[in-house]
Amino acid sequence: MTAETTVEHVLCVPTLLFHELGHFQGFNAKVDRYLQTLLDPAHTSFRPRNEVEEDPSYKQLIPYCIFMHDGKVFNYRRGKAGGEGRLHSKRSIGIGGHISSTDSMQGDRRYQEAMHREISEEVFLESGFTDRCVGLINDDETPVGRVHLGIVHIFDLDSAKVLPREESILETGFAQPAELLQTRDQFETWSQICLDHLFGQG
Repeated sequence: MTAETTVEHVLCVPTLLFHELGHFQGFNAKVDRYLQTLLDPAHTSFRPRNEVEEDPSYKQLIPYCIFMHDGKVFNYRRGKAGGEGRLHSKRSIGIGGHISSTDSMQGDRRYQEAMHREISEEVFLESGFTDRCVGLINDDETPVGRVHLGIVHIFDLDSAKVLPREESILETGFAQPAELLQTRDQFETWSQICLDHLFGQG
């Protein structure tokens, strides 16, 4: 098998399209303004992950899923076995990852399938839930953020039954948002943005 055939191809949109829809820094709750266009197959393409990780002319679309139960937020620490070295040892409230060319379906259905695949790869979610998309994250101030665009979902769980499946997910648990905000500097940037916007006082 050649190196070419083993390269993951991930879903991207041109950064220029994102700017045309309305560039922002941080969190934006206007999901309807962005999502239909961003997930339209006419605008998306699958590109080699190793290339677009260093190419800010494309934004990789990333479902970022936050699990909540009884007002508490699931959180964990990223171990060194994870795929994104720039996030190792950071705490996080988000589960999710890239949409791959190996995910079937098209458009929004492909996105939904990829989101649930990523969840099932990272954790055992042993609870019923309702899922709502609450906003998007863009962070052009970090190398990771410049090449990714987060789509934030909150999963309201019937019970607090989330267990790690990947060895890179450590120190898991549920905590009150106020408790997490007190230690926000330990979290990856996307989690800080979500904590501030969804649970902060400002």
